[in-house]
Amino acid sequence: MVEKVVSQVKFEIEQIDQLFELYADLLERAQKGTPDLVEIAAVASVLHSFYNGLENIFLSIAKGIDADVPTGAQWHRDLLTQMMESTSRRRPVLTAEVAHRLAAYLGFRHFYRHSYSFFLEWDELEKLVTPLTEVWEQVKDELQRFLDSLSAG
Repeated sequence: MVEKVVSQVKFEIEQIDQLFELYADLLERAQKGTPDLVEIAAVASVLHSFYNGLENIFLSIAKGIDADVPTGAQWHRDLLTQMMESTSRRRPVLTAEVAHRLAAYLGFRHFYRHSYSFFLEWDELEKLVTPLTEVWEQVKDELQRFLDSLSAG
C-alpha cells in the first residue's frame, strides 16, 4: 500500500508542477499588475486546482497509510490538521508553519467553490498569488522529506 501512496503523491506533485508551468505567463502577469476580470477568474482557477492537488495528496496518505479519513462538515480542515500529526505508521507530512500557510489556500478553495467568480477581489487573491511559488517549493520539500522517510522506514 505504501508504494501506491508514494506513486500517487509523486503523480500529484508532477500535476501541480505542470499546472504552474502551463500558467506561468498568467501568474507572472498577475504579479506585475492588476489583472482584468477574466485573468482574475483564471488565477482563481489555478489557486483552486493547486489546493485540490494538495488535498488529493493528503487523501492518499490518509487512506493508504493512516487508514483514517476525516468525516463531517470540517473534514477538509481536519485533513490538513491530520497531515501535521505523526501516527504510529508515519512522521508528520507537514510542519505547522507550512500547514498554517496552506490554511489560507484551503479557505480560498471553499470560497471559490461556493461563490460566483465576479465576487473575486484581486486584493484578496494577490495575498495568495504573491507567495504561491515559495509556498509550493516549501510544500514540495516537505513532501519529499516525507516520501524519503517512507522509503527509509
